[in-house]
Amino acid sequence: MKALDKLLGGQQNLIGIVLLALLILVVFPLTLDAFRLNMVGKYLTYAFVVVGLVLCWGYGGILSLGQGVFFGVGGYCMAMFLKLEASDPISTKIQSTPGIPDFMDWNQITELPWLWQPFHSFTFTLFAVIAVPVLLAFIIGMALFKRRVGDVYFSIVTQAIALILTVLIVGQQGLTGGVNGITDLKTLLGWDLRGDGAKMILYFINAGLLFGCIFIGRFILASKLGRLLMAMRDKEERVRFSGYDVASFKIFVFCVAAAFSAIGGAMFALQVGFMSPSFVGIVPSIEMVIFAAVGGRMSLLGAVYGALLVNYGKTYFSESFPELWLYLMGGLFIAVVMYFPNGLAGLWDSHGRQALAKVLRRTPVVKAAEPEQNKPKAEAKILETQP
Repeated sequence: MKALDKLLGGQQNLIGIVLLALLILVVFPLTLDAFRLNMVGKYLTYAFVVVGLVLCWGYGGILSLGQGVFFGVGGYCMAMFLKLEASDPISTKIQSTPGIPDFMDWNQITELPWLWQPFHSFTFTLFAVIAVPVLLAFIIGMALFKRRVGDVYFSIVTQAIALILTVLIVGQQGLTGGVNGITDLKTLLGWDLRGDGAKMILYFINAGLLFGCIFIGRFILASKLGRLLMAMRDKEERVRFSGYDVASFKIFVFCVAAAFSAIGGAMFALQVGFMSPSFVGIVPSIEMVIFAAVGGRMSLLGAVYGALLVNYGKTYFSESFPELWLYLMGGLFIAVVMYFPNGLAGLWDSHGRQALAKVLRRTPVVKAAEPEQNKPKAEAKILETQP
């Protein structure tokens, strides 16, 4: 029982998990129409990335400005499988080369490239969704952390990697679909993904995987590794002098964050029905850091709220104020940073306790009436006053 309480993070965190589960699994499905619910499902795919950022940035002190790379790689792996399924010879019989994706036919490619061949298998696709981004994160981590590249230099390198990958995807139009990406993803193993019922099922699968990632994150933070991550964030040299391999711990948590981001990217491709380089580059990577900052970079649950709030704000402001929404979003971010430096998750600690204390001080204390038998009798008082 004590171990479970430690894993959940105490009673307050347990209440937060229950409230978040009620919001995502009950309130949203019952109150939103199919279109809006699908949009919330898209927002939740970003939350996977932010949960990973809480681990590597909030607790590990590793600020990655290239998480869109792993989100995009996971999304492209899933999109490649879905596109091959949609490009069967019968559906593409009007092409000059049936059986290959349409953008390859437009670029006069007559044979399916070797890179696409394994993605005929759904099992391989599921493996690649996790393995390819984790392998990429491992290579980046080995190249940088082993050489003690950190802080702002690491952030700049990850940002450069996001830019490089975007340029590669756009430049290889015949292989990746170019700037348009991989579109028109309709079915998964023969199951039509475009219906409202299918989108509802995908929404709950998405939510289940997200809560799974949150519990994995809680497990890591409740272990000795979680304490080491915070120690490395605050006093890295002291941890290194204590005999720990700091680089290996950083590589591990960076790979975990990459895996979470990749799962989000794969679910995005399923939920939305396309994948493009606009979700891979510098801008989406920085936006994901903003989600973490707004929600609270030290809170796994706050990460989800941050992703939901910021993306809902983008949607609402862009629909209601199409000419001003960028300024309104900028003002929201500035206000959060200035007045809530610990994000939404730190709102209670920074403002809630003070407000509650003020309310309690202003509330008059009413004493309970004494029982009749405890009151002294009038005759006794008179006798006591007589000489």
